[in-house]
Amino acid sequence: MTQKLDAAELQSALAELPEWRLSDDGLGLERVFTFAGFNAAFGFMSRVALAAERANHHPEWSNVYNSVTLRWTTHSVGGVSPLDIKLAKKCDNFA
Repeated sequence: MTQKLDAAELQSALAELPEWRLSDDGLGLERVFTFAGFNAAFGFMSRVALAAERANHHPEWSNVYNSVTLRWTTHSVGGVSPLDIKLAKKCDNFA
């Protein structure tokens, strides 16, 4: 079972993820990715979907043309867990 990051762990993790921000409710990590067009955005979403499925942990997200808004949170712990950090880093690598 994963655990929610405490405030110090969360700040340390965010320092390693400069493009990500803590959501307004403090329960998730958010980032907007912008791509050259829809095809590139959809390809990114496909890579994220496969990683999410392997991890059995799925994002909250939306897509409009070349933009993907993504949020990682762990509902079962009520906030950000190490798994959210791991998957946010994978998203950065995919982008």
